[in-house]
Amino acid sequence: MSDVVVTPRPAASLLLLREAADGPEVLMGLRGAGHRFMPNRMVFPGGAVDAEDHAASCAAPLRAEVLQRLEVAADASLARALGIAAARELEEETGLSLGRPPRLDALDYLCRAITPARQPLRFDARFFVADAATASGALAGSGELEGVRFYAVAEALTLDLALVTRGVLERLLEWRAMTPAARAARPHGHVLIEKEWQIE
Repeated sequence: MSDVVVTPRPAASLLLLREAADGPEVLMGLRGAGHRFMPNRMVFPGGAVDAEDHAASCAAPLRAEVLQRLEVAADASLARALGIAAARELEEETGLSLGRPPRLDALDYLCRAITPARQPLRFDARFFVADAATASGALAGSGELEGVRFYAVAEALTLDLALVTRGVLERLLEWRAMTPAARAARPHGHVLIEKEWQIE
């Protein structure tokens, strides 16, 4: 662990959610042992925002209420780029697509997590959720994630998950329990800072 505080890099992850007979399922995969960040950990498709994400086109923009919550801690360009990055990483890592260009109106903003200070590799990650029915294609991807499939949320919570992953799944269950109107009316989100969840 370094004494130098590294500025966290903006990142986005997408929880692709579907309903099954036994409850909700979410798309996850295992990061390989060779990764510098969270090796051998179950994660959601995602990654860092690229410079190109700021100018990339979309078929439909983020919904107004989603943009508003993102802009609590991001300017308009970054907020939009986060949505683009979430869609791009989904396709790169799983083969599933929100369209080319993507429809960002399929995304809802779930929560945010910032890698603790003093870590050598840090991200300021936003987590989005989308209905699996809005994605098309067949599971394939780049091989960056191993064993990509839909996991029952109840099953996933029994695994040896990183603190952030477990917390995001818990936020997902809270979100799922809300009505669509309540989701849209949320005035704020939650952010994980120094391993503690706070109101953003």
